[in-house]
Amino acid sequence: MINKETGLMMKLFCGSSHPKLGSEIAQYLGIELGKMKFSRFSCGEIFTSIEESIRGMNAFLIQTAGNNVNEDLMELFIAIDSLKRASARTISVVIPHFGYARQDKKAGPREPISAKLMANLITTAGATRVITMDLHADQIQGYFDIPVDHMTSLPLFVRYFENKKLTNMVVVAPDTGRAKTAKKFADRIGAELAILHKTRPAHNKAEIMHVVGDVKDKTVLLFDDMVDTGGSVTQGIEMLKKHGCNPEMYLAATHAVFSGPAIERLSSAGFKEVVVTNTIPLPKEKRFKGLKILSTAPLFAEAIARNHNNLSISEIFE
Repeated sequence: MINKETGLMMKLFCGSSHPKLGSEIAQYLGIELGKMKFSRFSCGEIFTSIEESIRGMNAFLIQTAGNNVNEDLMELFIAIDSLKRASARTISVVIPHFGYARQDKKAGPREPISAKLMANLITTAGATRVITMDLHADQIQGYFDIPVDHMTSLPLFVRYFENKKLTNMVVVAPDTGRAKTAKKFADRIGAELAILHKTRPAHNKAEIMHVVGDVKDKTVLLFDDMVDTGGSVTQGIEMLKKHGCNPEMYLAATHAVFSGPAIERLSSAGFKEVVVTNTIPLPKEKRFKGLKILSTAPLFAEAIARNHNNLSISEIFE
């Protein structure tokens, strides 16, 4: 793909974490993925190399933090270095799910801020721009000293639930941190808003204390940025049931981490549908009845094309 104004060429590469999403994005752009080699040494060290000339080109690299977060991120850093040493003009990394985003602050003494560390490592490796989706906290953008395009999956969920034509709905934010985005979602689909008051006594443990808002006899749509073990959402649903919500319940979340007991919890929680995106690849063993997966490829493809052609990204969501 060539920028008609500048004459610069673009090359799109995809890491090993989510090749299906990379192929979908390339298909939307009408181009082929660039040639990049990935391998492992016997000791586990990661090796990458660029198999074609990209000198002076705008390079885009797709690599999500998927089912092997630490390996995926290490591969990302090394692949960025390969692109830099291949003399790419710019290196934009597309990270659909940004790993370590939940560690965005010090909740106690002597704790790391790992999200900031990841930002430093990506920048130091040589990235010149980051394109990501639904960060756990918006302020993570400020951890970078390079531009960040923070995409949102909201249009995908709005379109999906508008087509279902559900009535008497209430969008439920799982905690106060998600309330602002949940309010935008509720306004777009003409629903009311409720908020769960949640505390976390330990990692991957949540306690739902209160429900703020009216959910009685309403169709609940629980809306979160990610589902990890499923503890928060299943506890939240039990609390909402006690407050008399409609038995037809939905869950929507961008990042389907689905670790530990998540599949068992979600498949037995009573959701009519669990709607997620494909920012993380979901193997067959992590799929269950009622799971719907929305593709983020059109949004990322549009963001990549607009970046390459120096066009506005915000117009995608207007």
